[in-house]
Amino acid sequence: MKMRNITGLKAKMELAKRLGRPPEVAIIAKIKVKIILEIIKYIEKKNLTHQEVADMTGIPRSAITGIINGSLQRVSIDRLVRIMAGLGKSVDMKIKDIA
Repeated sequence: MKMRNITGLKAKMELAKRLGRPPEVAIIAKIKVKIILEIIKYIEKKNLTHQEVADMTGIPRSAITGIINGSLQRVSIDRLVRIMAGLGKSVDMKIKDIA
């Protein structure tokens, strides 16, 4: 994935904070970004095409492409976790107080 897409994902998360959006908006964006970055890392490591990822996960190729290109809009955490599972990965989370 191109560095600009990674930077764009992180910028979206930061923008939510700066716009004074509720903390949960920034938290959800942060979770999505972290999972997407792991998906991208795996895809690059295994040199997979978007279609191969779609076949492995059961998620349409167009959705995979959108996610890899940095779209956070219509992607749920549930869908991202399903993609990770299809790639043979699990997602773990940590709960902490909001600072």
